[in-house]
Amino acid sequence: MSDAPARASSAQRQRLRALWRSAGWPSRDMLELELIGAGWVERLLDADGRETLRLTDAGIAQLLSARRQHQAALGAHEALAARVAQAMQRDGRLAWRGLALRAPLVQAEAEGGSRTRWVVAMPDVYSIRQTTREDALLPIAHEVKVSRADLLADLRRPAKGEAYRALASECWYVLAAGIAQADEIPPLFGVLQATPGGALEVLRPAPRRPFTPMLGLWMALARATPEPPDEESPQAPLGPVA
Repeated sequence: MSDAPARASSAQRQRLRALWRSAGWPSRDMLELELIGAGWVERLLDADGRETLRLTDAGIAQLLSARRQHQAALGAHEALAARVAQAMQRDGRLAWRGLALRAPLVQAEAEGGSRTRWVVAMPDVYSIRQTTREDALLPIAHEVKVSRADLLADLRRPAKGEAYRALASECWYVLAAGIAQADEIPPLFGVLQATPGGALEVLRPAPRRPFTPMLGLWMALARATPEPPDEESPQAPLGPVA
C-alpha cells in the first residue's frame, strides 16, 4: 500500500466512479487489481462467500478530489467566458453564451462533387455588432480554454473549428495564461490570452472574412437570450449602434 500513487489515473477514476454507483461486482481485470493494490478498493465476502468490491475511504477521497478539480476548472472556464462576453459588450456588441448552433460543413466527394453535413457547434461566446446593416454584423465566435489538456483535445478535432468558421467572420481561441503559445493554434484563428489583471491580450489577430448569417442562425439567436449588460460597467446602459 505504501507504493500507491498519490493520484488516480483517468481510467482508474472512471472505474472508481463505476464501482461507487454499482453493486460492486468484481471484473477481475488488471485495472481492478491496481485499485485494490493502491488501497482504493477493498474486497468483501458475504455470508454465502460471494465477493464484492467497495471503495475504501482513500478511494472515496480520490473521487472527491477529482470532482473538486473538475468544479474548479469549470468555474475558471465560466469566469473567463464571462470576461469575454463583457469585453464584447463593451465593444457595443450583443453577446450570447451557451448557444447550440447548426453549422454546415461542406465535404468533398470522391467523384469530384461535394455534400453538406450539418453539425452542432457550441461556441463559448458568440457575438454580433448592434447594427441594422446586415453586411456589418461581423459575427465572432470565441472558444475559451483554461487547461492545456482541453486545448490539445480540441486541436485534435479540426471539424469543431471548421464548424465555428462556418458561423462567424472571425474565430478566436481565448487562453488562460501559460497554457499554450500562439503558434500552437491554427492560423485560421485569432489568439487572446487572459492576463492575471483581468485584461485580454491579443497574441495574434483573427483573420476576417465576409459572412452573412443564414436564416437558421437568425432563428437560433432570436430564440436565445443575450447576456445581460455588466452592471458594474459605467457604460452598461449604453448600446452603441454601428
